This record gives sequence, structure tokens and C-alpha cells, in this order.
Amino acid sequence: MSADPATAAGEQAGSWVDRLLDVEVGAVAHGGHCVARHEGRVVFVRHALPGERVHAVVTEDGGGSFCRADAVTVLREAPGRVEPVCPWAGPGGCGGCDWQHADHDTQRALKAAVVAEQLARLAGIEREVVCEALPGGPLGWRTRLRMAVTDDGRPGLRAHRSHEVLPVGMCPIAAPGALEPVLERGWTPTAEIEIVRDAAGETHTAELFEGERHAETGSGVAHEHAAGRDWELPAPAFWQVHPGAADAVVAAALEGAGDLAAGETVWDLYGGAGLIAAALAERVGADGLVVLVESDPDATAAAGTNLADLPSCRVVRGRVEKVLDSLVRADGAPDVVVADPPRKGLGRALAARLGAVGARRLVHVACDPAALARDVAALGEAGYRLEGLRVFDAFPMTHHVECVATLVRDGRRSSEGSTPVGELDPRSGQ
Repeated sequence: MSADPATAAGEQAGSWVDRLLDVEVGAVAHGGHCVARHEGRVVFVRHALPGERVHAVVTEDGGGSFCRADAVTVLREAPGRVEPVCPWAGPGGCGGCDWQHADHDTQRALKAAVVAEQLARLAGIEREVVCEALPGGPLGWRTRLRMAVTDDGRPGLRAHRSHEVLPVGMCPIAAPGALEPVLERGWTPTAEIEIVRDAAGETHTAELFEGERHAETGSGVAHEHAAGRDWELPAPAFWQVHPGAADAVVAAALEGAGDLAAGETVWDLYGGAGLIAAALAERVGADGLVVLVESDPDATAAAGTNLADLPSCRVVRGRVEKVLDSLVRADGAPDVVVADPPRKGLGRALAARLGAVGARRLVHVACDPAALARDVAALGEAGYRLEGLRVFDAFPMTHHVECVATLVRDGRRSSEGSTPVGELDPRSGQ
């Protein structure tokens, strides 16, 4: 696989790349690897499990305090190790799966440990975490994925931390029927292929090349069913990847929102096509208000259509940080806020602004444990404490999880010194 600039710099300084290490594998770390130590340096080892002794080949070394390696020989196995179901899942192979060498219970235990460690390290919160399985098992769940195209036009998946494209002939985590229309034809060299397999059994594909979409197949309109409703949205628009994730996230978000009363106001930030907003609208009734904020034009158009039968829903297209002040001016402070930000999270500045709004409960949906922990810490400084946490294994075989955290106003904390949301400079976007 190709080296990144940090690796190349390390090689020039006499790095450990290609060196074979005999290491004792320690705790799991965020990112799909475990931590080992050798000659005073940290080694992030993939394809290993905590408690194992392995021979590991160094794959990247930037010359600093750590390097990266692949376990190539297991000298002492840990409980939970299994044979990967995919031949591309080993060292030097596809980067899509991180834990195919672990049984499903072990995978979920590792993910729970990562979430707990991130909360402890970044937010100072010690908490027992359970990673819940979703229906269907660890294979055949991925309904949305992207493939790359080799220089000779064959579809494939990228190697771990590399631009190299591996022309795989199958993917055991892909939903049945998702890959067949892609693998049976040729594609533009170096393009990417967007694939969506919807709940109606239709596969939508599009070739992405030089910023444009080509060779689209399928109707382009994905049909989904979740939270007791049917949904239509453009195939490329955001939707949960696992078939069971949408229902699980909605149920957890409603649980976190608490006892919403008729007539109350809820913000659904980064609300997508309206999945959570619809469930919230049923709670607050026709006299309540659910304001969905989303910047993606396709998603907001879909939300407008899908929520048309719910008079309490209002869709606002815009970036959350840009429209926050206007929402308060228009409707006052909400009773509850639900936020499902991108992988990077809310960020410290936006978390502070949401804290200043003063909702009694804030439900945070996150797919990155580190970003969630940073946001929980920032919201703690704004007067919120973590009350509840649900963690779902919405991405089996990978290191990713879906988290739904509930934060409540901490009456023991003083809001003195916080900046009222209306006094923030709307031009700053912060």
C-alpha cells in the first residue's frame, strides 16, 4: 500500500517500517486497533485483540512516539478470536472492517470499552457502557456504501489508510443485492461508485467522477420504512446505514427527550429527512412546535415532503450555527434540543451556544465516541450533566458505533458567566 507523507518522512529518518516486532497487546484504542509498547514507543496494532502476544509488522512510522503495525502471527490467542469471514480482511487488505477476527460479543465489548475510555479521558466521566446489538447479526447489514474503481475500470474497496484499490469480488457486510449491479460491469477508471440498497429492495447506483454524477441506475428515490412511517428521499441523502439503526435511534432519542408535553417546542438540529422530527411531533401534538434545521438541500426538500402531514413541524434550511439566534428570536428557547451533528461533533463553540439557550434536556446523537466525549465535556461546562447513554452496534465488523446521549440541566451548576445566546455575534458563525 502507498505511504503517506508522515510515513515517508519516518523512512528517511530510519523508521521501523517493515520491522517485525514481538509484542504483548494491551487495551483496545479508538480507531480499530489495540495498544502495544516496544522499546519505549507506542505501537497501534491492527488485527490483534487485548491480551494476545503477536508478531506485528510495522506499516507506518512518522518518526515520533508511536507507529502503526499489523499483527501477522498470533503467538497467544485471546478468547473471542475467530477466523475472518472475508479473505480481504487481513493485514494489507481492505480497510472497511476492523474486527472480523473477533466474535460479535467480543466486538461489542471492545466498542463499549472505547466509548467508556473516551468519556473518562476527554470528559472526566467514569461510566459503565454497554454496546447493544441490532437485529440481523453482524453480516449483510450495510445498505449504503462507496466503492472505488481501479485504473482498469474494476470496482473495489480501498486498502487500510491507502489509496490502493483492491478489486474485491464480494463484501460480506454489504446488504444482499447491493453489489451485484456494480460488480457485473466496468466503470470509469479512478471514479467512485455510490451504492444505496433501500428497504423496498431497489439498488441505486451512481458513478462519481470529477465532481459530477454519471451512469446512474435505479429510480434515484430511496424508499425506507422506520418509526412506523414510510419515507421517500433522494438516494444520496443521509439515512442510517444499518436497517435496524433508524428505529433504535428514534426510540433512544424519544427516551432521552423525556416527558414531552403537548404544546412544547423541540429543536431537531441536523435533522436530515425528518426521521426524529416526525416522532417528536407526535409527542408535542398539533399545538406544539418541532423545528428541523438542516443544511443539505436534498434532505430539507425530502423533510418538507415527508413531514407535510404534521402541522407542528417546520423545516429550516441552513447551517445550525448560522440560524441559532434567529430561532430563539422567532420562537423563544426550546424545551428540548435534539442534535445529530456530523462526525466531528458540535464543537466547543456551538456546544457553549446551545448551553446558553437553556433547554431542560439535550439529546446528542453521535457516531464518533471521541467527538461525543468532547461535546459532553463542553456541554458540562455550559451547565449540563450526562444522564443517559445508549450505544448501538450499528456498524458490525467495523470500529464504529452509534451513540445517543441524554444531557440535562444541572441545577447544582450556576449559569453565571455564560453568554446569552442573543448576545453572540451572528457574523462569527461560532
